Amino acid sequence: MGEKVSFGSGSEGYLALPDAGDGPAVLVIQEWWGLVSHITGLADRFAEAGFVALAPDFYHGENTTEPDEARRLLMQLALPQAAADIAGAAAYLRELPQVTGGVGVVGFCAGGSLALWSATVAPEQIAAVTAFYPGGYTEKLAPRWSAYADKPVLIHCAAEDGTSAAPHIQAAVKGIEEAGGTATVYDYPGTDHAFFNDDRPEHYHREAATLSWARTLDFFRSTL
Repeated sequence: MGEKVSFGSGSEGYLALPDAGDGPAVLVIQEWWGLVSHITGLADRFAEAGFVALAPDFYHGENTTEPDEARRLLMQLALPQAAADIAGAAAYLRELPQVTGGVGVVGFCAGGSLALWSATVAPEQIAAVTAFYPGGYTEKLAPRWSAYADKPVLIHCAAEDGTSAAPHIQAAVKGIEEAGGTATVYDYPGTDHAFFNDDRPEHYHREAATLSWARTLDFFRSTL
């Protein structure tokens, strides 16, 4: 089990440490629900797999299980504060004595978009990125793909979202590769958006979740 920690200027999150005591680090970025038990549970799973895991609280104490409220919270998310949370969390991990490798980022849904954006706001701290079914981008939330020079990226795509053929996924791959980074993309046939979230049984796909988790661990172990 992890614990609540503070970092940066007034930011908080959930930190989980591996049994071995040290390892590479992963930032776990929430879905639009907030820092709910699914996300803290994922931080614990990363710790069990040997990573130092930190899940920042982007809503600063608020969370929900209702879609309308989640949409409201996401729409009210202040991107300058989100950028500060990401940069502060990455810097906090880099300074922890338990972190013995690089810092990666993984995000889900809206958090997948924030994960891809993370290298824009913390290019020196972020070494690798995994995005689960990320959404599109806006003028304000637009990754600077030049920040991906020499950075590896892994993207998991849901069938419901249009798979890797979706225009925003194609644009991300193009931008990353043109910057000199590498992009590995996997499609998961027959899956809904949020197929990884076992708190949402109406969308959860056990086979795809198991496979994407194994691929994510392999990716971070080879890049961090």
